[in-house]
Amino acid sequence: MATSLPEHFEDFAEARREGFLKVKELKDSGKNICGSFCQYTSAEIIRAAGLYQVGLCGRSAAPLKTAETRLPANLCPLIKASYGHALEESCPYAFFSDIVVGETTCDGKKKMYELLGELKPMQVIHLPNVPDYERSLDMWVSEVRAFKEGLEEKFDITITDDMLNESIEWCNKERIQAARIYELGKYDPPAISGIRMNDIMDGEQYIFDKEEKYNKINDILDQCEKNWHEGIYPYEPDPYRPRLVVSGGGYGGAKYKTVNVIEELGGAIVCYEGCGGISSRRRLVDEDRSRDPIIRIAEKYLEVPCAVVSPNTRRMQQVADTIDEWNADGYVSITLHSCNPFAIETENIRRVCESKGIPLLHIETDFYPNDEGQIRTRIEAFLEMIRMNKGAKK
Repeated sequence: MATSLPEHFEDFAEARREGFLKVKELKDSGKNICGSFCQYTSAEIIRAAGLYQVGLCGRSAAPLKTAETRLPANLCPLIKASYGHALEESCPYAFFSDIVVGETTCDGKKKMYELLGELKPMQVIHLPNVPDYERSLDMWVSEVRAFKEGLEEKFDITITDDMLNESIEWCNKERIQAARIYELGKYDPPAISGIRMNDIMDGEQYIFDKEEKYNKINDILDQCEKNWHEGIYPYEPDPYRPRLVVSGGGYGGAKYKTVNVIEELGGAIVCYEGCGGISSRRRLVDEDRSRDPIIRIAEKYLEVPCAVVSPNTRRMQQVADTIDEWNADGYVSITLHSCNPFAIETENIRRVCESKGIPLLHIETDFYPNDEGQIRTRIEAFLEMIRMNKGAKK
């Protein structure tokens, strides 16, 4: 049978909005805020520096027109929204950031940072785009080290190896916990809905008390598992319910017409792959304190299988493994208009899905509501096809 929500679920669903006041309180108490955009930015270094990290990726259509006074109209909506919020000072997180860290994942972001740097103090981390240690590690280590040194200079602090080691161990602990959220999707029926997974992973970055956040997430996970073992599920049991992996990068501004609609129409999102997905949670930083912590941090982040990496064979293996491990019936790739790396890479994902015998739905969209009806119709047809396929196998 279906269940009511575990305690603390709503804390995460509302965290971004309620965090507006929290971030002001942090500033008023003399704390420093570091705004970031991507999982390539080392959380370990930010934490060791005593900064509070917050995500700045734009997800609202509201600032797009403002951004288009200085940026091309056909640019990725995430990039435009991120810049538009800073330009019109409409996002408290950007407004209160003492420093913004950008990473050169794509050309649009790279050039936008030049303009954003006129509005906020910035440090840009330049990424290697070749996924191979011999050709990229030395360059990447130098960028990670420069990031650490830049924070030291900006805030007149010293970040010691002991600080970094402590931070590495705490961030690994958080990653292990976050991976456990996705592990709940392996159950049949899943022990947590895809919407709630998304709420937690999105909202956790706006709860600034680390211990409080960690304990709340543990309570949620324990309750979800307890409910499942007692026969209480987030969905009514249904042998024909499609089990889906959702993938992509930066589509948070489109989740209400994609992720939410998938589950509203009877699909079960069992795992997320891509930005913020399962892969980044499973890759831990080596905790061997006898080695240079900067090198260990660099090694971990070099393995991020972002679509900007080429060739991105690591991600294709990750997609295949996720389909198998979560027993997925279908795969949904959500990409934003003008996000060429993720959009082009969907063709390779399609080939992986074909080899696994499951269908793929590619949704390319933006933050405007114009295509809501069309997307709903396509999702409905996709789910019905999977239901028919599952019925034929019974």
